[in-house]
Amino acid sequence: KWKGEGTTLNLESIVIGRCYDYIRIVNPAVGEKNCSEIWEAFKNAFIEKDPCSVLPKDYELFINLSFHAIPPNKSLFWENNHLLVNSFADGGRRYMSLADTLFGYLADFLNWCGQANGTGLDYESCPTTEECENNPVESFWRMASVTYAQHSSGVIHVLLNGSAAGGAYPVPGFFADYEIPNLQKDKVSEIVIWVVDDIEGPDRDSCGTHTVAILQNRLKNLGFDITCTDNFE
Repeated sequence: KWKGEGTTLNLESIVIGRCYDYIRIVNPAVGEKNCSEIWEAFKNAFIEKDPCSVLPKDYELFINLSFHAIPPNKSLFWENNHLLVNSFADGGRRYMSLADTLFGYLADFLNWCGQANGTGLDYESCPTTEECENNPVESFWRMASVTYAQHSSGVIHVLLNGSAAGGAYPVPGFFADYEIPNLQKDKVSEIVIWVVDDIEGPDRDSCGTHTVAILQNRLKNLGFDITCTDNFE
């Protein structure tokens, strides 16, 4: 019925398993978390709801239960290079991208939705953002992005893809729409932008040109100190 893929199989086991994996192995510094309670809060945000009317605020309890501090100078924002960011952040050891926080780690690469008239998960199909914006996954990542940006501090890093067809800094996009507006100016000392081309890929965008220039101007106008580097090694 929807165009998107259905809920990831074994969703509950994956989320609870990832939760224990995170607090025991990935980042024990966050302390004890109640993984079953976190799963219930996650599920209750969207279960038994029309999958086109789930709002970011529906995940508030989930965020509160899974929240932990993001260390200063460790935040890493990005667009169009999911896998590169994951390896670059080195599982939170070098940087802590949204996917390296507990709340991001729990949902990374997963899909989910419920059904308006049933208590179960829909494993057949879930709505895409083109079909409706207020779908469970989109709203989740909006809430997570806003929370992440609000609690980022010190030197902020932004990793952009200079080979991306639509430009390194897409508008609309999560960074443009949910993260930049929620950066706390008094907590951010500098924003460091890195523009990296795909290996063997085209060089479509770089510091001071095209969409990166738009981003640089926007951040300058907001009063941030910024530096931009192309294809650093």
